[in-house]
Amino acid sequence: MTENETLDRLPHSLPNDPMHWADAWLKEATAANFRANPNSMTIASVGPDDQPSARVVLCKKLVPDPGYLVFYTNYRSRKALELARNPKAAALFHWDALGRQIRIEGLVVRSPESESDEYFASRDWGSQLGAWGSDQSEPVPSKDALVRQIRERGAALGLSLSDGTQSLTDENIPPIARPAHWGGFRLWANAIELWISGADRIHDRGRWTRDIMRTSGDKFTTTPWVGSRLQP
Repeated sequence: MTENETLDRLPHSLPNDPMHWADAWLKEATAANFRANPNSMTIASVGPDDQPSARVVLCKKLVPDPGYLVFYTNYRSRKALELARNPKAAALFHWDALGRQIRIEGLVVRSPESESDEYFASRDWGSQLGAWGSDQSEPVPSKDALVRQIRERGAALGLSLSDGTQSLTDENIPPIARPAHWGGFRLWANAIELWISGADRIHDRGRWTRDIMRTSGDKFTTTPWVGSRLQP
């Protein structure tokens, strides 16, 4: 796969490495810097009442081999609880300025704790505090009440906060450990679709599927990808 081959169309013979194409597209979108958060994607899950729900999260890693992507959230949030009950999800990247779209479907498992720890440590301290301070998806009576809650939990962590929540009175910030209720998910792909915008709505569209078999924890074995071209 060359750079030019990822720009205009899918090749006549569909490639057998669609996750590598997805990885290349994500890297190109990031390098183009045409909008904030080019790694944003919509994640869809299904609730206990069979009602689908969707929200935008950030893809923090795409691993073409063996084929999964990673995002982070509060494990007590609505999406996390839905994924715990039904660990099937769909992800969508859409870059209108580039005329490209990626759809990924598959099974979701929690990231290894070491992966979540490493990413949490890389976040700025305000984001770390937010993971402790916000009970994501739970009701709150007011914005002021949320700020008070965050400040109180910051104090419990040993942080000395000035007015608001984004500045410290002490430059020596104590290490903030990752809360057990916050971490990563890996979405293992068993289907992926690549879409390229075309003139007169003659878009280029390919879909690949494979079987994935869970062996243990966050580990899977997979069959080879099988692709087919779809009408737009």
